[in-house]
This record gives sequence, structure tokens and C-alpha cells, in this order.
Amino acid sequence: MNCKLILGDCKEYMNKLDKNKIIIVTDPPFNIKYKYNTYKDNLPKDEYVEMLISVLDGFKSVVVLYPEMLHELSVNKKEAPKKIVSWVYNSNTNKQHRDIGFYNINPDFRKVRQPYKNQNDKRIKRLLAEGKTGAKLYDWWEVQQVKNVSKEKTEHPCQMPLEVMKKIIGILPESYIICDPFMGSGTTGVACKELNRDFIGIELDEKYFKIAKKRIKGE
Repeated sequence: MNCKLILGDCKEYMNKLDKNKIIIVTDPPFNIKYKYNTYKDNLPKDEYVEMLISVLDGFKSVVVLYPEMLHELSVNKKEAPKKIVSWVYNSNTNKQHRDIGFYNINPDFRKVRQPYKNQNDKRIKRLLAEGKTGAKLYDWWEVQQVKNVSKEKTEHPCQMPLEVMKKIIGILPESYIICDPFMGSGTTGVACKELNRDFIGIELDEKYFKIAKKRIKGE
């Protein structure tokens, strides 16, 4: 795995990257006035959408957003995702799921397997006897959010579950470098490390950058 971590504003670096070799995989700020350490998560909506478009422009890209904002992004990009996956979870808020939009790229759900649902079905028993490891990944992922009591929790206030990122990266073409321009706590990079994928991470906040570097580099 080749890994490059950059402390800085992603808007200053995106045009320096080879857009033919990179897939953007990111969980960007949602512009809902979240309390980040440095970044103010309260841009005017049009400015926020334009910021996202400018970062993603020209890349094959995968974006995790609330469904309403994913629709907003699609309308402004004038491009529908090739595929959408719903990530669902239990929480104490009225938001119980996020959508993952695969823009300009077709994920291969056969690359990640999951247990068959009905282990007692005769057909499933036959498949297991033949050495099959499970069904191809579905487009509905039930994965709980990273809670304050979770073992993987860091000081970052909005940390992505590693399982979600591993599923995303696992169904993407292996010939591309993965880049996360809003690296945060570094979950995308950790997933790349576990799956042996080349990674570029960019983070604006120095505190979060140090957290990500420690997790990815294992320091």
C-alpha cells in the first residue's frame, strides 16, 4: 500500500492529482452546523454544493451524504449516480440512514460477500457444501454508527464506521488510487490499509490530521 497524507485545504490540491487514476471516496461535512474543531459547517447552501462539485469535478467519485443533500448534489451536477446504497442505523435522532452515491463509476457487488440469509434452505446448504462463502453484497447496509463507547472512537466528532468504508472500497475497481479530500479521522485510509489499496488523504484541521495519521500509519 502506498499512502500519502496531506495537511491542508483539499481545494488547493485536487487539480494537482491525476483524475484518470483516482476515485474519490469521502464522507464530507454535511453543512448542518456540526461542531468541528476548525471548519465552520454553515456555508450558504448554494456555496456548499458548489464547493462539493468543485472538489469532485472530473473524478470518478463516491460520496456519503444524507439523501436530501445527495439529490441536491445530483441536480446541481446534472448527473445521476450509477448506483445508490442505503446505509441504515439506529440512533436517537430523526436521521436513521445515509445514502452512498456512486458517481461515474459502477461498483461490483460480487467482490464483497455476506452470509446467506436462510442457512437452512436446501439450496443454500448445497452452495455452502460446494464451498461458496456467501451472497454478493446487497445495496442496503445495516451498520451502527461509531458511538462514544465504541472501541474505534477517536476525538473526531463525526467518525465513519470502518465497516462501511471497507464495503465501499471493497466493491470498487482495484486499478485506482483511493483519495479522501475530507479525511477527518482517517477511516477511509484505515480501510485502504486493511484492503491493501493505495491512498491519498487530505485534511484541513491539524488535530484531526494527527488522529488520522496515527490510525493509518499505526504510530
